[in-house]
Parts: sequence; structure tokens; C-alpha cells
Amino acid sequence: MLNKTFKEADMIREELVNLSKNIHKNPELAFEEHKAAAFIVEILKKHGFAVEEKIGGMDTAFKGRFKVGAGGPVVAYLAEYDALPEIGHACGHNLIAAMSVGAAIALSKTMTEENIPGEVILLGTPAEEGGGGKILLLNEGEFKGVEYSLMIHPSTTNLINRGGLATTKVTVTYHGVAAHSAAAENGVNALQGVIQTFNLIDSIRARMPNKTNINGIITAGGTATNIIPDYAQCKYSVRTATVGDLKVVTAMIKDVVKNVENFLGLKAEVETSLVYSERYCNLAMDERWKKYMEDQGEEVAYPNPEAKVGSSDVGNVTLKIPSIHAYVKITDEKVVAHNAAFTKVTDTDQAHEAMMKAAKAMAATGLDIMTDEGFRKEINEEFKEKVPHYDSLEL
Repeated sequence: MLNKTFKEADMIREELVNLSKNIHKNPELAFEEHKAAAFIVEILKKHGFAVEEKIGGMDTAFKGRFKVGAGGPVVAYLAEYDALPEIGHACGHNLIAAMSVGAAIALSKTMTEENIPGEVILLGTPAEEGGGGKILLLNEGEFKGVEYSLMIHPSTTNLINRGGLATTKVTVTYHGVAAHSAAAENGVNALQGVIQTFNLIDSIRARMPNKTNINGIITAGGTATNIIPDYAQCKYSVRTATVGDLKVVTAMIKDVVKNVENFLGLKAEVETSLVYSERYCNLAMDERWKKYMEDQGEEVAYPNPEAKVGSSDVGNVTLKIPSIHAYVKITDEKVVAHNAAFTKVTDTDQAHEAMMKAAKAMAATGLDIMTDEGFRKEINEEFKEKVPHYDSLEL
């Protein structure tokens, strides 16, 4: 059955490469991925998936389902397809989409031919780059019934079991009183609130939990040099090791803002975005994907525990469902994601070769989940022991 799964992926190679290329040359931002979603839906329908579009309140989210027999496990492959402003697919979401589509179709065909009961789902998840599409789908119940989820991210190294940080964005807005700068005493300077917020956050960094990272920008600070600004705003990206730490740090920021309000006589508003949780990759599933990559001649490493890591909305999925978010090497160049150089390497022959290997390994892992009860038990036991339960992700 394994060789059949690999063969099924090879039979749709041209379609998958074309899918990746079409998404790459038509970059679309969060919640605007109409072309990308249409490309994916078209190929899913061609291969017999029943597709529900515009799910979870999002025009570019969708769910493709392929059911064989009665009962059986439910395995979902997650597709991302949003691009970055100005630099397009510098995170390789065109490859993520094609890998997941390839794995889902290859598994569905093997299940059909071997009469393996179960359901394979391709879940289209918009807006990973800041919009939290997977979080919205979770909140709307679109992951209900999914028992296992898989996705692979392009990188410069093959890696498994890499975690991620919890993150949110914090927006602080100050309201003061405008005045002519010749009579500054008649005003209340909102820009001073922003400046003091930066200063105070810097002064308390040593008290923050380990691995906390805060970066901020000023988004509004006045309109003319001879006017005391009555409106100013700043935004922060906050990352921490866990959601628990994120709650601690956002509370500290809110305390800073209260102190600035009182000291300068300002009125302030603090808003937080969706919380991206830390990531808990299922090692049993990761190891199985690693095995099938190695069967194709690839070396797969474990992450350096001291290495810097980012954040993704897939972290929230890993809190609810046994999941993997492994990494596949698509280039030998020393480039990093989220820059124009990475955009170029996500549309090369080497990238598409790696894409196919990762898709095959995902399909094979999914097949093992479908057919091996002992493997499912191992996955589920690890999930219960390893993954924390948060009563709430609200800040």
C-alpha cells in the first residue's frame, strides 16, 4: 500500500507543480486569496472531493472531504495560501498548499483502491500571516470531527518537532488635548504617552518571562511640528514561550499604560489581537514522517533547542488535535523566509522536488494513521500527556 500511495502522488505531480506555480504567480494577501482558493478547489473536485466553500465566515476558507466506507479515522491536511505584502510568497505558502493537496489526493486514492475506511479532509486555511484563519475556523467549529492534522512548511533544513512561540499584537492608543506649540501648557501631549510607553517597557524587560520578545512601532504621532498632538498610537508584536507567559506580559503592558495615563493625564485604549498559541508537534507522527522522508533519501534533523523560532496559528490547532508542522528543505541557498530572496526559491525545480517528497511522506503517514490502531494509540497517548489545556486564550 505504501508504494501505491507514493505512486498516486507521482501520477498527479504535474497538477501539483502547476498548482504551486499558479499560486506563486498570483500572490494574494490575507482573506483575499480568491484565486488560490479557486485553484485548490478545482483540483479537489476533479479528484472526487466534496467541497464546502466559504466556511467559518471567510470567503476564502473551504473544506474538501473524501469518505471511504463507514467509520474509520478522520485525517486533515492543512493548506495555507496567503502571501506577504510586496514580496509575495516569501513564506512558501504556495508549496504548503500543493503539498497538502497532493497528500490528501494520494491518500484518498489509496483508500479507495484498498477499501480502507476513513475520511481524508483538505482544509483551506486563509490568512496565516497575521489573520489567524485557523483560529477562526477552530472557533467556528470547522475542525469538529478531525482527529489528526498534518502540514509541512518550506525551509532550508529538513526538521521535525520544532516548536513555536505564543504571540499576539497589542495596540495602544492615547488621547490628549491639542494645543499650539507656542502654548504647550494648554495641551496634553499624546505622543509623550507613546514615548513613555516605549521607555517603560524597555525598563521592565528584565522582569519579563524568559524568551519574551517585544517589538513595537509608532503608527501615529501627530500631524505638524507646531501642534501638540491629541492622538498617538503604537503597536507591538509580543512573543512568549507559552500562552500563560503571554498573559503575564500583556498584563504588564496594560499596567505600563495605566501608569502613563495617570502620570501624563491622558486617556488610553489597549487592544489585543487573536492569540497564536505555542506549538506542540506530535513526535510519534513527526517520526513517522521523518522515516518516509528518509526512505526517499532525505536526512531529517531535530531542532537546536536554543534556535530562534517564530509563531503560527497552527499552534492553536496543536492544542486541540494531534498535529505535525514539520519543515522540508527546498533550497541549498542561505536565505531566510519573509524576504524577496526566499520568494524566488519557492518557485524552483528543487523546491518542487522537495514538495513532492514531503507530500508523499505526509500521505504515507496518513495511511499509517488510517490502518494502524497501535500507531493511533501511541499518537493519542502522547497528545494527552504532552499538550496542556488552557481554559481560555483570552487576554
